[in-house]
Amino acid sequence: MTEWAVLATRGDADEETCRKVLQVLSRIGDKWTLLVIGTLRDGTMRFGELHRQVTGISQRMLTLTLRQLERDGLVSRSVHPTVPPKVEYTLTELGRTLLGTALQLAEWAADHIGEIETNRRDYDAGLSRGDD
Repeated sequence: MTEWAVLATRGDADEETCRKVLQVLSRIGDKWTLLVIGTLRDGTMRFGELHRQVTGISQRMLTLTLRQLERDGLVSRSVHPTVPPKVEYTLTELGRTLLGTALQLAEWAADHIGEIETNRRDYDAGLSRGDD
């Protein structure tokens, strides 16, 4: 089912809505967003804690990801006037609504990754033989 068909079942099948939905899905499906959201599922964290928990992310990429999540209203940022300033991040109510769906999608992927990898190998083997 195409994105148009999915939106048509809701009565939202105009081009502008479809474009906006794809932008949101692109944000959610990037390399780091779901990892950051999943890491914040248990509560508020400081930047350094997040950086240690999200293995492999650079400080710059974590900063950019958090800014985008804050912009989208999925994460809130609190600055406490201490020396040095204490900055904390937490999921918003909107961010929490995404968490359940994201975890279901991750669980689906984990449950089916073996089947998908087999299908990819079979498909690639067919292409390498020149099959159509």
